Amino acid sequence: MKVVLITGSSGLIGSECVRHFDRLGWQVHGMDNNMRRDFFGPEGDTRANLERLRGSMQHFQHHEIDLRDRPSVMQRVQAVRPDFVIHTAAQPSHDLAASRPLDDFDVNTGGTLNVLEAVRAYAPEAPFAYLSTNKVYGDGPNRIRFRELPTRWTFDDPHYAAGIDEAFPVDQCIHSVFGASKLAADIMVQEYGRYFGMATGCFRGGCLTGPAHAAVELHGFLAYLVACCRRGRTYRIFGYQGKQVRDNIHAADVAGLMEAFYRAPRCGEVYNLGGGADNSVSVLEAIARAEAVTGKTMTVEYVDQPRRGDHRCYISNLTKLRDHFPEWGVTIPLETIFEELAATARALA
Repeated sequence: MKVVLITGSSGLIGSECVRHFDRLGWQVHGMDNNMRRDFFGPEGDTRANLERLRGSMQHFQHHEIDLRDRPSVMQRVQAVRPDFVIHTAAQPSHDLAASRPLDDFDVNTGGTLNVLEAVRAYAPEAPFAYLSTNKVYGDGPNRIRFRELPTRWTFDDPHYAAGIDEAFPVDQCIHSVFGASKLAADIMVQEYGRYFGMATGCFRGGCLTGPAHAAVELHGFLAYLVACCRRGRTYRIFGYQGKQVRDNIHAADVAGLMEAFYRAPRCGEVYNLGGGADNSVSVLEAIARAEAVTGKTMTVEYVDQPRRGDHRCYISNLTKLRDHFPEWGVTIPLETIFEELAATARALA
């Protein structure tokens, strides 16, 4: 039986990867210590996800480990000897990072290095997939020429017709503290691939979403927005007239990509990962969709100041992913994503 080790296994992407590989018949080991609750409070708590996994998975084992605890990480990787490692654990909010920079760096950069070194020591042949972020590009995408439409901003440069590709520069811009810590980890993952010859891949995610998201205002765009609409909470828009655009990908499609990478890994590779243009939506458009699927009217507050380092428009160019993994693709459309999020919000109301 193949063995996969998943960090952040109670979170959105981690829990979806647990389900995906459990269905394939793999032995699944998860590492998670519910740090999301510490970062975001009770609404960020992922214990419900963990209990669902424990109650429904056939081949899943949970390990309560803080990735900052290097000896524990080393011991667990040595014991498990995984065939594949998926590293999803992170402090994911660029707003929160500014108030807790040491925790942010220790989790995002130090924790990643701990897992990398453990894998190099005890499972060097195992492909290593790292869930990075589009924030490694900082606010550089805001330098692209834009065109303003009634409900969104769009790129006004034909070079970016399919979105932003992996050649986009990562330096000399504002990243946010979060973006900087994730970029440091991203570079280290690449280096372990290129220098040590390990099969490592950095997947620079846009907006990753799905019904298992323990979403809060500081992290979890679509799930939080739909929950606000369903529950009658005020949703705050930060700048750009609400026309800022993100491409969104369902966690199940991310899990499928992880399997594809395991089957065809490369050393020190980077990929931009999102829903692409077809699954892109602005905040204003997302509000309209949320109102349509919930049957409720959103209460909105506008803050005339974008989040520092935030993107005016970001769409992932998926050309490289499709070239390297031709059997993979985005299978869950935006309409289905909104319907799932609304159903989850209704169930939790």
